[in-house]
Amino acid sequence: MKKLTFLFIVLLFGTVKAYGQLKIGYIDSDAIMKELPDAQDAQKKIDAQIQEWQDELRKMEAGWKLKYNDYNKRKLIMSNKKRAETEQELMKIEKNISDFRQKKFGVNGELFKKQEDLMKPIQNRVFNAIQEVAKEQDLDFVFDKSGSVLFLYAKKKYDITSLVLDKLKNEIK
Repeated sequence: MKKLTFLFIVLLFGTVKAYGQLKIGYIDSDAIMKELPDAQDAQKKIDAQIQEWQDELRKMEAGWKLKYNDYNKRKLIMSNKKRAETEQELMKIEKNISDFRQKKFGVNGELFKKQEDLMKPIQNRVFNAIQEVAKEQDLDFVFDKSGSVLFLYAKKKYDITSLVLDKLKNEIK
């Protein structure tokens, strides 16, 4: 994907000579988010929630470790039935810990949803501001330098998606 983006940028700048000069701007979204009080407040709420869940996770793990250590010390004197019951209980606790971790921190877990709920409105405000500034400054493209190359704004006249799709469809025929 990065190679494709780089290729696109090279092609874009290669065509500049033919069409005139492009006006390009860039932002640092990390710096913007660090400066916005709303984003800082949202991040503090997210961090507090993470800390609460990590504390709960540590308690669960400490409980499991205590039970495991006790089992390890006593397993030689336990009956087979009691040993099997204790092992089942330990496995159940492990599963609960794993389920909790997945529920809170997993791909679509509560942390993801909380970040989405708190940060999405802020990100939308930032994106709208970027579009307004880009239009006011008559910029053709705006990039974000915070991570991988990311288009945040592009004039519609530079969108060649339909042309590329047509070319691909014609290749198939």
